[in-house]
Amino acid sequence: MKRLLPRVRKFSQTRNAALFLVTAVLLAASCVLTLQLRHRTDQSQASPPPSPASPGAGIRSGSGPLHFERVGNPARTVARDRHGTVIATFTDGARTAVLTGPSRTFAEPRTTDAKVVTRSWVRLLPQAWARGAERSDWFRTWLRSRLGSRDPDILATAFDYIAGAPARKTAAGVTYSGAARYTPRTADDSGSARQGKPQRRTGSDFYDYLGIPWTFPDAVTRRPEKDRARSVDSSGYVRLVYGYRSGFPLNSRDNAAGSGLQRTPDAIAHGRLGLPVIPLTDRRPAVIQQLQPGDLVFFKTRELPGGRIGHIGIYLGLDTADHPRFISSRKNAGGPTMGDKGGTSRLDGDGYYAQGLRGARRL
Repeated sequence: MKRLLPRVRKFSQTRNAALFLVTAVLLAASCVLTLQLRHRTDQSQASPPPSPASPGAGIRSGSGPLHFERVGNPARTVARDRHGTVIATFTDGARTAVLTGPSRTFAEPRTTDAKVVTRSWVRLLPQAWARGAERSDWFRTWLRSRLGSRDPDILATAFDYIAGAPARKTAAGVTYSGAARYTPRTADDSGSARQGKPQRRTGSDFYDYLGIPWTFPDAVTRRPEKDRARSVDSSGYVRLVYGYRSGFPLNSRDNAAGSGLQRTPDAIAHGRLGLPVIPLTDRRPAVIQQLQPGDLVFFKTRELPGGRIGHIGIYLGLDTADHPRFISSRKNAGGPTMGDKGGTSRLDGDGYYAQGLRGARRL
C-alpha cells in the first residue's frame, strides 16, 4: 500500500496541473472575448453608423423646427412642423411650391356663387426642386423669406385680371394689372360677320395686354397690336401670370428647343417643363386627386380637331362646395374667370370643361 502512494500523488499532481492549465486557457480565452466584445461595443457607442443629417436643420416655422420627409405620386418633399402639419410641398422637377399661409377667399360674385377659401400660397422656387435641396443654402434663404409672407403669389396674381380688378401701372406708365378681355371684337368675311355680328379674334399674348414690345431670350421681338391692349387668350393669360408677373422664363413661340413657357396650350401641354401630374390622354382622367393649387390644367376644345389641346387654365383647389375649380381666360366669358359664364369652371361633373379635361402639369 505504501508503494502505491507516490504514484497516486504523482497522478494527482499531474491532474491538478492539467486542470490548472485548462482553466487558465479558458480564462484567457474569456478575457480575450470580453475585450473584443467590449471593443466592439465601445466602437458602436463612440462612432454610431452614419445616418442622414436631419434635413432642413436650422429652418423654423412659427411653431418650431421643420421636419422634411419624402412622399410619392408624384415624388416630392413635404415640410412639417412639430405638430405634423404640412407647411410646404416641393415636387421633384418643378419650380412650383405650395406653402401654407394665412387663409384667403377668392370669389367672383358676378359670375358664380362659388368661393375658394384656401391657405395655399403658390410660389416659384429659384430652380427646379430636387431631392435633398432642403439642405442647400439657397433654399434656406428662400424659404425663410417666404414663410408667412403676404406678398402676392400665383393665385393672387391670377385674380388681378378678372372683371372689376383695379388697374395698376409701373413707374414707366405701363398698365400691368386690371380687368382683361379675351380678344377684341372685329368683323371678318365669315357668315356671322356678313350678318353684322362681331367676331372674336384669338391669339392675344401678354405683350398685347401690356401694349409694349417684348424681346425674348432668342432675340425675337414681338410687337403688340394696338386694338389688342388689355387682351389675353388662355395661354397668354398663363404667360402673363407665370411669366411676366412671376418670373418664369418665356419662349417667343412654340419651340421645343427653348427653355421657357411655350406660346400655345397644346405646346405647353406637350412640353418638357415641370412634370405631368396627370399625363395627357385622349379621354377624361379618372382621378384628379393628385392636383395641387397652381397646377396647369389642359382641355380639348371644339375649335381644335385631332385631339389637340385648345385651352389652358390654372387650378385653384376645392371651392366651398368641394368642387375642384380653375381659372382661365376664355372666349365665351370674355376674359379671365373662375365663374360659370360660358361654361362651368369645374373639373368634376358633366360640364363642357370637365368633360374636356385631358391632363395637368406642374411647372
